[in-house]
Amino acid sequence: MCNKHCIDCSYVRDFAEIHEECGVFGITTGVYDRVDVREEVRYALYALQHRGQESCGISVNDHGIISTVKGVGLVPEVLTNEALEKLPMGQMAIGHNRYGSADSGDVMNAQPLYIRHAKGTMSMAFNGQLINAVEIRRELQQQGIIFHTSSDAEVIAYTIAKERLTSHSTEEAVRRAMEKLEGAISMVVMSPRKLIAARDKHGFRPMVIGQLPGGGYIFASETCALEVVGAKFVRDVRPGEIVQVENNILTVYQEGTEKPTGLCIFEYVYFARPDSVVEGQSVHHSRKLAGALVSKIAPVDADVVIGSPDSGLEAAMGYAEASGIPYGVGLMKNRYIGRTFIQPTQKERENSVKIKLNAIERTVRGKRVILVDDSIVRGTTSKRVVKILREAGATEVHMRVASPPYTNKCYFGTDNTEKRNLIAARTNVEGIREELGLDSIAFLPLEDMLKVAPDANCGFCIGCFTGEYPVDITKANEIDKFNEKLY
Repeated sequence: MCNKHCIDCSYVRDFAEIHEECGVFGITTGVYDRVDVREEVRYALYALQHRGQESCGISVNDHGIISTVKGVGLVPEVLTNEALEKLPMGQMAIGHNRYGSADSGDVMNAQPLYIRHAKGTMSMAFNGQLINAVEIRRELQQQGIIFHTSSDAEVIAYTIAKERLTSHSTEEAVRRAMEKLEGAISMVVMSPRKLIAARDKHGFRPMVIGQLPGGGYIFASETCALEVVGAKFVRDVRPGEIVQVENNILTVYQEGTEKPTGLCIFEYVYFARPDSVVEGQSVHHSRKLAGALVSKIAPVDADVVIGSPDSGLEAAMGYAEASGIPYGVGLMKNRYIGRTFIQPTQKERENSVKIKLNAIERTVRGKRVILVDDSIVRGTTSKRVVKILREAGATEVHMRVASPPYTNKCYFGTDNTEKRNLIAARTNVEGIREELGLDSIAFLPLEDMLKVAPDANCGFCIGCFTGEYPVDITKANEIDKFNEKLY
């Protein structure tokens, strides 16, 4: 069987700038015969496209032979019918969507990552970010390991492969590796006979278990990926848990904790799809509640409430319902333009915003407009939106933000670059108002932010708002000397 990876050989140097917020998916059919798992994974990656728009890929396991196809671009661009025909049908498969980061466009960092090691082969897909990646990478390089990517996924893969040399099983190697890895980790690992899911002990990034009608199992970043393949939600993968499926038997190899202590609260604010349920909490209802809460703490006289598409729409609905001010569709989004927050460079974000949104003049002309958004990170989109609304005839533009000011760098999987690029870190609320050209602006206070997921049985990482993180981030700022320029 072919093990093609569809990659070029250019090497990305800027390892220190790599951050990931991705979508992962794994499926095992529970049957011996070949099944078209390729299509199932492609459908799931469509559902998870919002989690990553830079690259995507699929690995298929056909009776122990793993084949991979991946490339730069959206799912319909990369995983075409022609591309899938390069893969066999099989019994297991994993898939991955990767979002834009500082190394944008380099297919070397696309996943799943397939490797051969002394005891066999494996493919893995990873969502998160390691705190101690540089430390482990340096240790492995000093032992002779040659890295071909700048991704944390390769650090994890080689750590697992190294542990596999002295382990009785792949799941044991995963367990040993997880003891050495620090940071946000939600991943699926596929060996010739097993599908394994693992999540870090803090539960930074979500991971769920689903079951197919015929008895097979699914691992996925969000519940929305289960529904598209007809799987039934079973439960979340618990923090610190390692779950494996072999011969259609699901086994908890390592017990985890029932309650995550550091789930990224931005899953409810922005990352997750509205129809997903994360740790027992509906994302849609969480965002509506956030909008309702901000309406109570920052009321304003206005004629219409509109939302910033797409992740601000639910919050705008909640604001309108709670305030009694009519809800209107004031902005139209070009659906073929990606999410500007996860575009890799500032120039690309600015260019995409220019063609991303248009105002519906009938809704806003001559009106006092309340613009509700989920968050303000860099301010790129917000500034452009305000200008669009002014040009469309809005007499006043008041912004209400359904989260606190985003003031600190994320170290657990969000590529928000340096703190200096965050508008709320550069200036105060009045400064943000002036820079964006608003009549007024208000943010949801942190104490109310913590109320937006009442059904979630978990604690949250709120470091992006407070600068206080669940783990020590000292190692995250280390520089990898092996990636310094030699000229």
